[in-house]
Amino acid sequence: MLPFGDRAVLAECDTLEDVLALHARLAASRPDGVVDLVPAARTVLVHVDPGRLSLAAARAWIARLGTTPVARAADAPVVELPIVYDGPDIEDVALELGLSAADLAAQHATCEWTVAFTGFAPGFGYLVSDGWTHDVPRRASPRTRVPAGAVGIAAGFTGAYPRETPGGWQLIGTTSAPLFRPDASPPALLAPGTRVRFVPAPAGALGDRHAPPLPVTSETAPADDVAPGTAATPAPVLRIEAPGAFATVQDAGRVEHAAEGIAVSGAADRAALRRANRLVGNPEDAAVIEVALGGFRAVAQADLWVAITGAWGPMRLGGRQVDASAAHRWRRGDELELGAFDRGLRACIAVRGGLGGVADVGSRSTDTLSGLGPRPLRAGDVLTISDPRPTRPVPPEDLHPWNPPGGVIDVEVAPGPRADWFADPLALFETSWTVSPQADRVGIRLDGDPLVRSRDGELPSEGMLPGAIQVPPDGRPVILGPDGPVTGGYPVIGVVADASRDVLAQARPGTRIRFRHARLIG
Repeated sequence: MLPFGDRAVLAECDTLEDVLALHARLAASRPDGVVDLVPAARTVLVHVDPGRLSLAAARAWIARLGTTPVARAADAPVVELPIVYDGPDIEDVALELGLSAADLAAQHATCEWTVAFTGFAPGFGYLVSDGWTHDVPRRASPRTRVPAGAVGIAAGFTGAYPRETPGGWQLIGTTSAPLFRPDASPPALLAPGTRVRFVPAPAGALGDRHAPPLPVTSETAPADDVAPGTAATPAPVLRIEAPGAFATVQDAGRVEHAAEGIAVSGAADRAALRRANRLVGNPEDAAVIEVALGGFRAVAQADLWVAITGAWGPMRLGGRQVDASAAHRWRRGDELELGAFDRGLRACIAVRGGLGGVADVGSRSTDTLSGLGPRPLRAGDVLTISDPRPTRPVPPEDLHPWNPPGGVIDVEVAPGPRADWFADPLALFETSWTVSPQADRVGIRLDGDPLVRSRDGELPSEGMLPGAIQVPPDGRPVILGPDGPVTGGYPVIGVVADASRDVLAQARPGTRIRFRHARLIG
């Protein structure tokens, strides 16, 4: 068992077969406090809520089950995926393997597959089979566009793309199966441990029924659509005049879905989200507008209450200067304007009643990596509220003063699972780091003296959490954000302590970061 910050343990196994067995044992006896179980190529990430289950108790639970025999559920239902073997790479791959395309297709369809783990995109399962003996390399140059429903093979795995995305797998066919539907329960058709069989269909049998349409994104949304993520309504409460550098709808995010390939997302500065909602009498997890860098303008189309928290900068409401971290009356027809932020990166704008709209996988949050949730905001969007008659009062005053974030941020870091991959793991704490321009909700890349590896080679994909500090081959760390991938193959040298993630969310390009050792309990 390896450490993974202050909220997770990484259980390492010898083989993928051991991973599947351990994951089955853990899933069958999951105690209260386990947030997620994320199997990967050689590991199972056990993510816990320390308030309900301590890390020490989690390790004891894993150790106790690690030697418990488990029987494969051979009589479990099998998910059948219709497939036409019409992929653009099937002829070349078959030739490389010394087979005909028909023989390769027959072998693929004969195998019974099992979902070993998920990742890359929501609903994308990495399928393995004892009967599949081909280790097919990925394409030398990944495609920039792989269509939804494409079935590929690579490195001993097969998988089907739930949505259009770039990809480097060798494409051998197409399926019409609904691999991922945000409104379904569960949303992913293929979860770890699911048994799968591909059922050949004649060419043309699938017609135009490919994988479900993509969630609305800034690239796919029509120009005249209504508020992103909201149902059409005759009573909008505010209209976006200018979204600024980047603005999205965010709430507390999507929890307990990492095993389905779904990132947490949600507000990057969770403390700012909670504070803004409290100020206007909302539940702490209500949806807000998250604005990066400022430059935001919106006009109220109803009488509202509003509060802005997080980053600091000039803020005007109805032409008057207003303070952050306080509730304000927002009259119909008045414009709210956030100028360029002086300090910090992200502000949360909470409106009394919370922002409304359609929830994908239980959340209204925009996931910028996978495309789940509403697309980023743009001029002309109209938004509704979730609860037009809230019962909680607007507090009479804010009892706590809030200071703007500083230009140097101290970030606490707990141990990561792969510190032994580096010649001097302490260099992470001794180096002066600066946030690079490559920083967004997916991850923050740091500039500084590169960390030197003591081990070469590739690391099989492992479960990831927001705050994980991955180190690519160039030695410059990347801190995963709320929209970061749920699995990854770069070694994690450390993990940002949960308490430091909110202050890290305010780190803008040029901000200096000092890492400090976190004090862990349990």
